[in-house]
Amino acid sequence: MRTRAAILHEFNKPLTIEEVEVAEPQVGEILVRILASGICHSDVSAYHGFWMSPLPIILGHEGAGIVEAVGPEVTRVRPGDSVVMSVVWGCGQCKYCLQGKPFRCRSGAVRGTMPDGTRRFRKDDQEVSHFFCHSSFAHYTVVPEKMAVKVPTDIPLEKLGALGCGVQTGAGAVLNVAEVGLGESVAVFGCGGVGLSSIMAAKFAGAAPIIGVDVVESRMELAKEMGATHTVNAAEADPVAKTKEITDGGADYAFECTGNVDTIRQTVDSLGPGGTAVITGGPPLGAEAKLNAPGLLSVRILGNMGGEGIPDIFIPRLIDLWRRGEFPYDRMITKAYGLDEINQAMTDMEQGVIIKPLIRF
Repeated sequence: MRTRAAILHEFNKPLTIEEVEVAEPQVGEILVRILASGICHSDVSAYHGFWMSPLPIILGHEGAGIVEAVGPEVTRVRPGDSVVMSVVWGCGQCKYCLQGKPFRCRSGAVRGTMPDGTRRFRKDDQEVSHFFCHSSFAHYTVVPEKMAVKVPTDIPLEKLGALGCGVQTGAGAVLNVAEVGLGESVAVFGCGGVGLSSIMAAKFAGAAPIIGVDVVESRMELAKEMGATHTVNAAEADPVAKTKEITDGGADYAFECTGNVDTIRQTVDSLGPGGTAVITGGPPLGAEAKLNAPGLLSVRILGNMGGEGIPDIFIPRLIDLWRRGEFPYDRMITKAYGLDEINQAMTDMEQGVIIKPLIRF
């Protein structure tokens, strides 16, 4: 069948809206009609070539939609189901999956193809690559069944797409990776979609104080509304010094949510003795961060891949918290764009005009 999609042909050049052929789902795959897709910072990074994704490629990895067809051996969903696609998924057979840690599965890091090394998109005589086996910047896409999380039908799907990556990554950093406890101090470096999700999760966990660090005033104002007790404009004040002042010596937990190597240093330096830094942002391939080596003797540094939760459990949990008013992540989604406006949406996000753009199909 044919579908409209936004294709990246050249790094740093506008995406073009074109018709492509999408193949039938193969073994263990499903065809999904996308109704909405969030735009994530990782899409912008791929657009700039930071991850060297194979071109041409259809980006997008925060999609929500309806299952239209299923391939052989699909058992978890059926046509008509509402689903959110998660970037965290696993093969189910490697040692990490067998340990209940699909977020560490190597197959989940595949970019450019489906897990079997083939592609489902074609433009004329040329194959078009997948992004995170997902490619939600298209009206129809084929994804592995294990990527799909079945969700309730009484919630508009346009509210749910962002759960697939940015929201579960930020919330999972706090709830799954760090396991922040009542009364522990938290600093969040970067108040975009991931950072705000961390702030909301920290508030739910009972953390105090909660410090949001950014350089955009509108983001910091929203951070306060979502749970930050303090904000620091890093363009006007030293965020490390201010964090230590507010926390009386350093934060118990600090979360890096920008992918900037200089911010990684600030995140680690803002910790108090015994503190934990969680690195959540995605720096460009080959980037290196310089750290104060003696200072590492009294702190911990943890990585965070996609929130380190099991999506079939964690995403429904976040939806339940949203229903109860304890995790209002949809407040970040303040503007919807059509597929034809996707380049403007990505520009608005990168310039800080919007925090979490939504592409509505």
